[in-house]
Amino acid sequence: MRKEVKIGFIGIIAITMLILGINYLKGVRMFKPSSCYYMEFTDINGLATSSPIFASGLKIGLVRDIAYNHANPGHVVVEIELDEDMNIPMGSKGELVTDMLGTVKMNLIFDLESKEYYHPGDTLPGFVNNGLMGVAEGIMPKVEQIMPKMDSILHSLNQLLAHPALTATIENAEKLTSNLNVTTQHLNQLMKNDLPQITNRMVTLADNFTVISENLKGIDYAETFRKIDSTLYNVKVMTNKLNSKDNTVGLLFNDPTLYNNLSTTTANAASLLEDLQAHPKRYVHFSLFGKKDKAGNE
Repeated sequence: MRKEVKIGFIGIIAITMLILGINYLKGVRMFKPSSCYYMEFTDINGLATSSPIFASGLKIGLVRDIAYNHANPGHVVVEIELDEDMNIPMGSKGELVTDMLGTVKMNLIFDLESKEYYHPGDTLPGFVNNGLMGVAEGIMPKVEQIMPKMDSILHSLNQLLAHPALTATIENAEKLTSNLNVTTQHLNQLMKNDLPQITNRMVTLADNFTVISENLKGIDYAETFRKIDSTLYNVKVMTNKLNSKDNTVGLLFNDPTLYNNLSTTTANAASLLEDLQAHPKRYVHFSLFGKKDKAGNE
């Protein structure tokens, strides 16, 4: 074999291997049977050729080609390559999803209630699901409106933090915390030292009450109340007799004559004592040697 033929043959093999390697890296399955379908979008949102296609989280194919639909302006046709055994129910749709990193992938959303299926070469409808990126795009205008208010709030917050009253409040809070710590220590000391003694005294007091209760159980309350009733009756009888004039004691308490006599006697006795003090010689006559007559004889 001539040298030029060998070089050409080796070149063909190298090119073939290069093409197969590139297609393998792109995910193109050269020797596996597949079916081609088409999807139509108004916006592919950056979808690239050889992007994977998923169904229920499993890769079932890839994007084979992307072309602008000149017959229907504003639409883009995407050719997809799926496993040959894949059956797509009528009513299924293609969904483009953009993740946080900006990578676009395609999901096939099957209409599981349909009993009819698309045939290879049919066109499926597609739509774009912006996901978190769409939410972020919707939030951004609102964030822009909020920013001036946030600046005003931050300015007010800085003024508040720079106010001397805040420093004084923090100092007062520190003092209060210190006082609470001291109070807690005193309370712990009370709980440790004094509380057991108080508890013991309470137990002793409870025991005393128990003894008193036991003693009270032994008292004959019926007999005690009977004696009390008898005593009250006797007091009532005595009170009635004191208020009555048919007895000596009652007369003493109720007859005004006795009071008048006693008052008169007391007044006479007082008058007698006054006269005795004023003229003692009228009532007392004594002589150390006896009484002498006019002649001087005893």
